[in-house]
Amino acid sequence: MAKRFGFISLGIFTLLAILYFLHFENIVTIPNQLLFGLRWVLLAALILYAIFKRSLTTWILVAMAIGVEIGLDFPDFTHNLKFLSTIFLRMVKTIVAPLLFGTLVVGIASHSNLKQVGRMGWKSLLYFEIVTTIALIIGLGVINFTKAGHGITIPAKLELPKSSEKQLQQKIITVLDSAGVPHDKNLLNILPDAPGKDWQDHIIDIFPENIIKSVYEGNVLPIVVFSVLFAIALVFLKEEKKRPMVEFAESLSETMFKFTNMVMYFAPFGVGAAIAITVGHLGIDILKNLALLLVSLYVALLIFIMVVFLPIAWYIKLPLKKFVQAIKEPVSIAFATTSSDSALPLALENMEKFGVPRKIVSFVIPTGYTFNLDGTTLYLSLASIFVAQAAGMHLSFGEQVIIGLTLMLTSKGVAAVPRASLVILIATAATFNFPIWPIMAIYGIDELMDMARTSVNVMGNCLASCVIARWEGEFDDKKALEFVPD
Repeated sequence: MAKRFGFISLGIFTLLAILYFLHFENIVTIPNQLLFGLRWVLLAALILYAIFKRSLTTWILVAMAIGVEIGLDFPDFTHNLKFLSTIFLRMVKTIVAPLLFGTLVVGIASHSNLKQVGRMGWKSLLYFEIVTTIALIIGLGVINFTKAGHGITIPAKLELPKSSEKQLQQKIITVLDSAGVPHDKNLLNILPDAPGKDWQDHIIDIFPENIIKSVYEGNVLPIVVFSVLFAIALVFLKEEKKRPMVEFAESLSETMFKFTNMVMYFAPFGVGAAIAITVGHLGIDILKNLALLLVSLYVALLIFIMVVFLPIAWYIKLPLKKFVQAIKEPVSIAFATTSSDSALPLALENMEKFGVPRKIVSFVIPTGYTFNLDGTTLYLSLASIFVAQAAGMHLSFGEQVIIGLTLMLTSKGVAAVPRASLVILIATAATFNFPIWPIMAIYGIDELMDMARTSVNVMGNCLASCVIARWEGEFDDKKALEFVPD
């Protein structure tokens, strides 16, 4: 039944495309009522397809289509949908602090005990950070070249975020108004904003003054620093003292992953409402920007593979054809499921067959799932600058690098959960005073972006295991040359 409605939807879409082409080329004049009716018939077919398909991804895409249509046909109505996107955003924000704490503590305390793993530990961490930094730079370079977020007209009625100083001033002015105290109507614009922070202020802001305050305010970096220091402290405890806390952190992170999955079931409503509001306010042109962002990501990932992965594989003298055969299945699984976790068992098995010793592959790949997220880092650098460009914010290259490095830290450990990058992106947007509406627009195409970045994550971790094995002098070239996929 799902296939039947899928074919019906495809047929109606094809008919609509032909009619629009004839209409815009002035070959035939098509009544707007007919086009309007066909669009809603298409949506009805898509809804029936989603009902029988029973896939969250399908529902998100259908909700996006419905949101676009509502934004186009009923722009004045879209402000009534804001509560749906607000609820979704609030639920996502509640995930950030416990998810970061749990994943970072487990990742460091369980896998990165440098006293136990010795040379392999620091070599892996050094390699991970070098490669992810290159991914960050490539992402920033591509988005600054394509300028995918530029050209979005921001209407005056669309409220952009104010600095904390301006928010305080607004509260004071509201008190003056309620008390009947006369004042200049332009007082908010006349009052000076908070002075810009210097480099010392930025460094101070990294360290938590009060971890509960940081959680309450949604400041991501202090939470990360606290979690990292907490995990390092655990490393030096005796096993019987350390184990209960690590198990708690592991249970917490697993719980938050499930919590994330539950919240994502509300995603079709939140995303559909957000797209409707965005299109209603900004028009259909934003879809062109999203398409350009999608192309930018795929181009950036391809560049990364060509200028980073291939030279590394050549330098450590990997049999490239056999390596591609070894990673083909786990990468395909990651691409289809948008989850690195689903590809982990096969990646471990194939890399061991490919010539990486078990003691190395069992350390490097799971550790890489926390620290070596090449595709996710590149995506987050692209998406964050896209958000700034969409909001008309000019950022220096230094500011962009600081944002990218923050994203590198905050994204650790979330590769296993499909679309968990949304959580990190929203948290980072709050930290750097970015608007949320471009992120909600991005989420409509996030499934297509997630497939590519997750595949690169898995590919990068498979390659990393080979690099460390070669660095340790334990890579088995004979097994690599004799590798035969199952």
